[in-house]
Amino acid sequence: MYSYYKKYVPYLFILPAFIILILFFFIPFIETIVLSFKDFSTDIYNPSWVGLANYIELFKTREFYQVIGNTFLYVIGAVPVLALIPLVLAVLINQKIKGITLYKVLIYLPVVVSIVVVAIAFKWLYAQQGILNYFADLMGLGAIGWLTDPRVAIWSVILVTIFKGIGYYMMIYLSALMGAPADLYEAAEVDGANAFQKHLAVSIPHLMPTIALVVTISSISALKVFAEIYVMTRGGPLNSTKTIVYYIYERAFENLDLSLASAAAVVLLIIVMAFSAVNLIFFEGKKYQL
Repeated sequence: MYSYYKKYVPYLFILPAFIILILFFFIPFIETIVLSFKDFSTDIYNPSWVGLANYIELFKTREFYQVIGNTFLYVIGAVPVLALIPLVLAVLINQKIKGITLYKVLIYLPVVVSIVVVAIAFKWLYAQQGILNYFADLMGLGAIGWLTDPRVAIWSVILVTIFKGIGYYMMIYLSALMGAPADLYEAAEVDGANAFQKHLAVSIPHLMPTIALVVTISSISALKVFAEIYVMTRGGPLNSTKTIVYYIYERAFENLDLSLASAAAVVLLIIVMAFSAVNLIFFEGKKYQL
């Protein structure tokens, strides 16, 4: 009897995760797509079907284009730094140097701290009378509106995302580097390669799938950024830091405009899928014969 049902045991182990995914991912995901084709402005309990009208209205809104621009600026500002600096740190940390564990802990420490705590700490640093403006005054730059100047604010928030993410991506690179075959480094050394050339010839090709992973994850994280914006600027000043996720939140929960919020969420989904596809084709196209 048991031997007959034994083949179903693995399915029982994945059943809880499957139920959670159905309840908290797939049902909301499908419901959001359906909501994006309905109009809640007249009756929130019996919305009418309006087809693509919400999408047409969304793309007629100048604010939405600004939001999309801010979101792409966030990706362009954060992703290259989050892909490169953790890679360099991982190569340095992977060396046999004294106190390496302490360096790992210090670099990884921001990852375990809540993003809300980090954002509040940076908000104090960025304050008009904060320590950064103290040093700016000493250098004769005068007070800088880190979070109040529309030209500077988004870069100030991007810096928080970078600070929070460096340790996380460094550990991903480090785990991949530790699995690099030692005989390839020895062969490169025999051929007369210096340390930089060894990493260029061995480490980088070995890390290409990991670099693709980091670029994909950091791109999606940058596209979905919310907490930093909510805590530090609320999308201001003059919408200069308002990204698409904050726009969705503002529409849905502050303006109660579920129709446009759902349409914007579907647009975000398409952008995220496009980014993932481009990263997959660019970095791992040969692996999957794309």
